[in-house]
Amino acid sequence: MRGTASVADALTRLGGFFAERRSRQGVLARAALGRAAPDDDTLRAELIVVLREETRLDGSLPGGAVATAWRAHELMDLGHGGDQPGTVRVMGWVLSVQGKPGNFAEGCADARHRHRACEHALGGFFSPGPASERLAPISFPNGKVFRAEPAARFAASCLMLRAALRAGHASRPQVDQHAICLARLEGQFGDWGAYWAPDLAASALHALAASQRIEAAAALAAMIARHQDTSGTWPGGDFFHLLEALATVPAPEARDALRRAAPTLVAQQRPDGSFGSTAREERALIATRVLLAAEQRP
Repeated sequence: MRGTASVADALTRLGGFFAERRSRQGVLARAALGRAAPDDDTLRAELIVVLREETRLDGSLPGGAVATAWRAHELMDLGHGGDQPGTVRVMGWVLSVQGKPGNFAEGCADARHRHRACEHALGGFFSPGPASERLAPISFPNGKVFRAEPAARFAASCLMLRAALRAGHASRPQVDQHAICLARLEGQFGDWGAYWAPDLAASALHALAASQRIEAAAALAAMIARHQDTSGTWPGGDFFHLLEALATVPAPEARDALRRAAPTLVAQQRPDGSFGSTAREERALIATRVLLAAEQRP
């Protein structure tokens, strides 16, 4: 490892990168780094107004299910909670597509049945759209692109589940059922890169981390950590997608994995503090959270 000095330097560069950014990522990163700007509270309010104005009357966004679910996350990140008008409207649309045709769990086939990826093992999944309308390839806010149709639908449902959990809907039977089903998939995800792609394990973990199923999230995080290679990355997995999920789990195994990933993450940082042109601000925000977590003592 390069040591804490390298992490500290990387965080300094991230502070510079976010210093003047009038965006959700800028507000969140400055707060995380302890460098909030004097007008950040005002900026939060302004950003919430803009995000709400972009939302249709039915709560959806033109970009479809992923964009709509992400809008709920953006609003809640900025302090517009699950019981506040803008988030309530968006979540109304998200909840309306739960269990609808086109969800990942729909149907069954031999391979899907063996791997608990069908309607006999899963329930409560959200539909990002009719099965007749192709969703993939689709890019998620962190830059991860899901190119296979089933994977895109699974990941979209996890993003919507996480929004539902954050917005206070954990007690809804279908929401709870979805979380239970993800928890039960841990054994399937352990067969790394076989039937279930590694990035789907990350999507499931990110959703579980927002639930009350702390033990299930910790177990899945530990499984993901066991598949980390000596470079701190994951074979067949998107580095930032996995890091983003692990950073939400306060389990020792997750924190250890983030520490092992830190040298590679620092090495990828550019002089301006960013990590490339893909999802530029979002990945810089993810890196901020990961490196801050990596700095924490075991």
